Amino acid sequence: MTTSGDRPRRPSITDVARRAGVSVGTVSNVLNRPDHVASSTRDRVQAVIEDLGFVRNASARQLRVGSANMLGVLVLDLANPFFTGIARGVEDRIAPEDYTLVLSSSDADTEREARYLRLHEEHGVQGILVSPARASIDQVLAVRDRGMQVVLLDASADVTEISSVGVDDVRGGALATEHLLALGHRRIGLVNGPGDVRPCADRRAGTVAALTAAGLDPGKVLAEVTVPAMTADAGDAAMTELLALGPARRPTATFCTNDLLALGALRALRRAGVAVPEQMAVVGYDDIPVLGLLPVPLTSVRQPTHTLGWTAADLLLREAAAGRGVEHQRVLFQPELVVRASTAGAAAPDPR
Repeated sequence: MTTSGDRPRRPSITDVARRAGVSVGTVSNVLNRPDHVASSTRDRVQAVIEDLGFVRNASARQLRVGSANMLGVLVLDLANPFFTGIARGVEDRIAPEDYTLVLSSSDADTEREARYLRLHEEHGVQGILVSPARASIDQVLAVRDRGMQVVLLDASADVTEISSVGVDDVRGGALATEHLLALGHRRIGLVNGPGDVRPCADRRAGTVAALTAAGLDPGKVLAEVTVPAMTADAGDAAMTELLALGPARRPTATFCTNDLLALGALRALRRAGVAVPEQMAVVGYDDIPVLGLLPVPLTSVRQPTHTLGWTAADLLLREAAAGRGVEHQRVLFQPELVVRASTAGAAAPDPR
């Protein structure tokens, strides 16, 4: 789906000065030497800055010995190899165009996301790729409305007011669950991140849809553990919690909504002496490269990370070149289930 629209000119320091009834030098002092400005004047200028949505250009304060084309990438977690794969795809697309990559991580925190968005604006990047910290993209849209070129990574399929590149995570969650159901599992653990992080919500929705399509009650089949951060340590703790369930609720298989969670889950299983996949099958999500080197290689839902990054960067460059009247595009890739030893054992008995 595409929509079109014009971007307004970004407010300038001259606009702020004119609206506040002061000189450009006074506005500059408010921004850089606020202690040199009377409090009443400073407050008036700050009010105008907020009202106009003015963001200073940090590069304009530097000696102009040349300018570098820069593109920003703001992802959820740089420690996750999924995002480093995306970043490599971005870099491979922009390097021939003589662009520099500015990479940062929000850690799925909206305040941190806002701070990095502001810093990217101040330093005059040509555009930014953003993996939203939470379901709401209001602060990303605010950056776009001030004139910054923005493309979303991992955005919801119903976002139409801004261009995006992503993977059908609802289908990905269904693929993982359908695989476990086909093996005969009827008690399934779901280790997931926060529900207001879009990929987490979509992967859970796919799991629930697959169970419902199979005629099963998700409330009876699923044993869910929600973790605040999608890390290996969180996966370890979540699996420990699942193993502590009584015989009637303890799952025979677990779907972890990213590979770091799955790696932690495998560590907890090994520590507890639980055989994989004979006593617990495990599925991850992302298919990070190290998975094939594990003692028990992990079944995972593959996302085309390099292609995601390359495509998003290409879309951003083309939109930046188009300027006003740009068409917003939604590019959605399909995931793929990669079956390995962590689920390749004998089918689990049906306890119903």
